[in-house]
Amino acid sequence: MEVSAKNVEMLIGKLSLLKKEIQKVIVGQDVVIEEMLIALMAGGHCLLEGVPGLAKTLMVRTMSQALDLSFRRIQFTPDLMPTDILGTEILEEDHITGKRFFKFNKGPIFANIILADEINRTPPKTQSALLEAMQEFEVTYGGQTYPLDKPFFILATQNPIEQAGTYPLPEAQLDRFLLYVKIGYPSAAEEIDVLKSTTGVKKAAVQAVIGSEDIKQLQALVREVSISDDLVAYVTEIIRATRPDTSSNSYVKEWVRWGAGPRAGQALILTAKARALFLGRYAVIPEDIKTMAYPVLRHRILMNFKAEAAQVSSDRVTEELIKAIAIPSWK
Repeated sequence: MEVSAKNVEMLIGKLSLLKKEIQKVIVGQDVVIEEMLIALMAGGHCLLEGVPGLAKTLMVRTMSQALDLSFRRIQFTPDLMPTDILGTEILEEDHITGKRFFKFNKGPIFANIILADEINRTPPKTQSALLEAMQEFEVTYGGQTYPLDKPFFILATQNPIEQAGTYPLPEAQLDRFLLYVKIGYPSAAEEIDVLKSTTGVKKAAVQAVIGSEDIKQLQALVREVSISDDLVAYVTEIIRATRPDTSSNSYVKEWVRWGAGPRAGQALILTAKARALFLGRYAVIPEDIKTMAYPVLRHRILMNFKAEAAQVSSDRVTEELIKAIAIPSWK
């Protein structure tokens, strides 16, 4: 690695501090916080889903406060237009020459961290405005291309229970999200802590503990984490087994309509590497792959109508595949 071992330990230590800063405000949700940080380390984007009141927005805002990065929040509504996200050209006049010209006025997408709040409340035309930014890390407007600052991290939230006035994300855009994270209800003890900490006068102060250059170094280090050929083959076998046409798994053939594409394999390896580094290891182990398979495949396996009627989820398919596919021998 180009970065010294001492610097690597320092960067990993800053990740632990980052998690602690977030936990000053967010009670519980350890797995969710870790998956958000893993997505950031892997250089991808994260979709958070949970019912109202589970602190999705607060979690993202708190994370942004603990990062020394620019942050913008976009509230997605049915009347939101692409120019409200990307920006627009405005007509200006040179006071010296009197000539008029168009100047591009950058929108809120030009920040390091973007909170796309309730992304499924806006129509597909506006949702698609994010596609180029998420994949190419740039924005094209009026024939000109404007690069986005790096690191660039989109955290989108959506509500799973509302039907009226919502527009489900198409599969192509879902696939742009590295991880699909589901937020559940807190435990009884955690809920008591939430009530105590949010109904008094004392508020936790969140400090910025990690900056842009640190994150760029972490993202570069993630790609240097070692993974054996056997584990790469294991990932490939899992991904290919999600496809009904080529899978030999009877569970997949019965419940799945479409399986995951090659991008899922890339996402699984990258996030497994990021998890290994997050836990202080420099090599991927099978547990990393099995753990990250759920948020990676959750939105990339399309269930059939029979599965929807029987309430069989993509997580159940992932669970069955992990049970059925043998872990390769590794050293």
